[in-house]
Amino acid sequence: MSVYTSVSEAQMRAFLQQYDLGEFISLKGIAQGVTNTNYFVTTTQGKFVLTLFEVLRQDELPFYLQLMLHLNEQGVACPKPVAQLTGRLDADIDGKPACLVTCLHGADVAHPTWQQCYAVGEMLAKMHVAGQNFDVHMDNPRGKKWWTTEIERLLPLMSYVDATLLKDTVAALNAHDDTTLPSGIIHADLFKDNVLIHGDHVAGFIDFYYACHGNFMYDLAIAINDWARTDANQIDAEFQDALLQGYGSVRSLSAAEQDYLPLAQQAACIRFWVSRLLDFHFPPEGELTFTKNPDVFRDLLLKLQQDQQQ
Repeated sequence: MSVYTSVSEAQMRAFLQQYDLGEFISLKGIAQGVTNTNYFVTTTQGKFVLTLFEVLRQDELPFYLQLMLHLNEQGVACPKPVAQLTGRLDADIDGKPACLVTCLHGADVAHPTWQQCYAVGEMLAKMHVAGQNFDVHMDNPRGKKWWTTEIERLLPLMSYVDATLLKDTVAALNAHDDTTLPSGIIHADLFKDNVLIHGDHVAGFIDFYYACHGNFMYDLAIAINDWARTDANQIDAEFQDALLQGYGSVRSLSAAEQDYLPLAQQAACIRFWVSRLLDFHFPPEGELTFTKNPDVFRDLLLKLQQDQQQ
């Protein structure tokens, strides 16, 4: 959600002519995240979020926007894509794929409570259930095939110790067949900054642009690794339990899923360690960018492996 592409007020006024959203009032860049360009757009009919996609192609957008619309209609707390006058959900600005979605109330939290973690687990399970009757498929663009390829670019740039940890963990994960686990639509990026909280409740999941098909426990592990992670980069058992309890209140986890949790957490570490290393070593150009620390998930991976060996 960094600003890589500048949009002028004149461009925004012209863009809004494709919508029935009243008159333009203001445009403000959002300086968070690392993948897309985002702006708050305010009109006489309310506040919206404009996203310009720096990586996704125009023909990929309908999957994500139709998914968000489907989940919203199924009662999952998430933004609703705004249709143009023609009914089209995706758009473009200056040759960049784009969309407008509703702006939700609430805010992200840096230090969640037990109840907030429970609520996130509960809403994630609702999302997994609601996605079962969404019949458009999307393979995981950042799964095993992706990280196996990308680490070849990274290994020469890493210390021997880190490179060994990365290679050995990837090999162990690739050797494990997780395709038999319950699967469906997953968010795949449910960090604290991708959830809006109001009190003890989830006001909305946001940033669905890594959503894909995958096993549900991997999605839950991604959430646990961020929501239950302490400042010392280890998992708080009580907060992990809150997420698991909240999830289980809607959808029961199978024995196989529970057994897979330790590996799922390692897989989640690898996915974000690799992506952050790529952002660090091969940063995209942008006028207002924010790169996250890759060492967070290296340190968490080490701690998880130590705990799991005891």
